[in-house]
Order: sequence, then structure tokens, then C-alpha cells
Amino acid sequence: MKSRIVFAAVVMLILLNARLAEAQQPKKVARIGFLAAATRTGYQHLTGAFLQGLRELGYVEGQNIVIEYRWAEGNFERLPELAAELVHLKVDVIVAAVTQASLAAKNATTTIPIVMVAIGSPVEAGLVSSLARPGSNITGTSTMADEVVGKQLGLLKETLPKISRVAALWNPSNSVFQASQVRQAESVAKALPITLQKLEARDPAEIVRAFTAISKEGTRALIVLSDPVFTSHRNQIADLALKHHLPAITGTKEVAEAGLFMSYGPSFTESYRRAATYVDKILKGAKPGDIPVERPTKFEFVINLKTAKQIGATIPQSVMYRADKLIK
Repeated sequence: MKSRIVFAAVVMLILLNARLAEAQQPKKVARIGFLAAATRTGYQHLTGAFLQGLRELGYVEGQNIVIEYRWAEGNFERLPELAAELVHLKVDVIVAAVTQASLAAKNATTTIPIVMVAIGSPVEAGLVSSLARPGSNITGTSTMADEVVGKQLGLLKETLPKISRVAALWNPSNSVFQASQVRQAESVAKALPITLQKLEARDPAEIVRAFTAISKEGTRALIVLSDPVFTSHRNQIADLALKHHLPAITGTKEVAEAGLFMSYGPSFTESYRRAATYVDKILKGAKPGDIPVERPTKFEFVINLKTAKQIGATIPQSVMYRADKLIK
């Protein structure tokens, strides 16, 4: 009887020591690489959404995760170098914001999992084999930004039926993503019909020059293609459009909230928040190639009524009724 008691006590002591040792072992802190073409300040609302998504899943920066941020500051040529830095750090997963950053990450590693965020057409860009089965080491979210360019032009034409010429602001440095949007804009413009005046802008100075060119040509409407540089400098773009009395539309609601006339597109903040779920699955052992790419299910139409009044634009009731948000 005593031997059984002694044996049980020894077993309990061993189990207790094992649990104490396990509790004393430091938990692995995941290291996440965040690669973006934009500026840190211009993307705070999007990184904030990503961090919120992580917090909802139990991850807190500085406690059980570390995030290595790499910002190209609008210089897309730096993305391969920055991606290589993250690979050298041996991060557990790379979150790549927009197409060019995702391509840079994919070219830098075939082993580290990559979560792409806010990609227009990931299959067309050569990032994944298919949306349902991405394959390789990459998955993430798509915003279908290129596919909604036609809807944006249609809304602009419906609001201002007399317009026959529209300027299109695009960033040639963001070559893959922007080229896809330009092709879509050209196709829809031809059908409306609208003459499209394409203007390049890579930085704030070129944005100013583009608006000067619009003014000289007498173009009376504008579409701003979705781009991280334009998102980062949304206040400048909104102010210039207001200064030149240009009714303008874009795909990012934050630009309309900054003062642009209209926006129509998916929620980019939601896309970044949802990216956290991909990081969570991968850190828990899921293979990125087996996780389907998520497409947006909700699109937001925002009208800035304050701007409309300032530039003297009249909005038909048929357009007004379809807005998800009216800024007064």
C-alpha cells in the first residue's frame, strides 16, 4: 500500500515539474514582415486595420508578435531590396501590400509564407495559380480594384452626362497593377464614349504637374486610379481637385473622405483586417497554397456633398440614392 502511495506521489511530482518547466519555457514570438510600397504615415489607417485584426485573434505587437516594417516610400524599385531584407531576417511570414510588393516578396523566397493584401488580379499578375488553390507559398486578399474602374467611370458619366473627356491619373511605377486598371479604363471609356486623357504621376511634384496639364487641356472630370502613392497623398489630390473645380472619382473611400468628389470600390481597410486571419492560419500550421484567396463581398459608394457644393456639381437623385455614405 505504501509503495503505491509513494509511486503515485512520484508520478504527480514528475507531472508537476513538467508543467512548471513548460510554463517557464518562453513562448515563441512570431516575427512578421510587412512590406509596402507606400509611406508609413499615409498607410496608418491600413496598418491599423491589420493590427486590429491581429488583436481580435489574440496577437499583440510587442508581446507575442514582432512586426518588421519595410516601407518603399513610393519608390517601387526598392521593393526587391526590402523583400530580401525580410528574407534575411528569417521572418515567419511576409505580409505584402499591393501587387508590386507581393511580386517582390514572391521573387525573394519560395519557402517563407506570403500573405498578399489588396491585389487587383492575382492570377493575371502571376502571383497565384488560381483563387481557389493558390499553390506555392502565397495567398491573401484581392480587392478587384481593376474590375471596378468601369463602374467608377460609369458613375461619373451618369452624374455628369455632358462630360466627353476625362483625365485618368495613374502611376507607371506601379506597373502591373496600374496597367491592368488603365486597360479597363480605356475599354470602358471607349464604350461610353469618353476620351481618356492619361496622366502619369509618381510623386507629389508629378501630381501637381498632372493637374496643371488637366487645366491646360480643359478637361472637366477626373478618375484617380487606386494606388498606394495616391492613397498616401490623398489630401494633396483632394485639395488640387477642389482648387481646379474638378469632379473626380476614385476607388478608395479615404480619398473621398479627404475631400475628393466621389469614390466607389471595395473596403481596403477590411482587406487589411482580413489579412490577419491568413497570418493566424499560417502561424498555426496551414499551408498558404491551400488557403483560397478572398475576394471582397461589399463595395462602398461615397459622395462628398460638401465638395459637390464647392465645385458646383449637381448630383442626380438616382445617383444620390445609391450612395452608401454621404459626406456633408
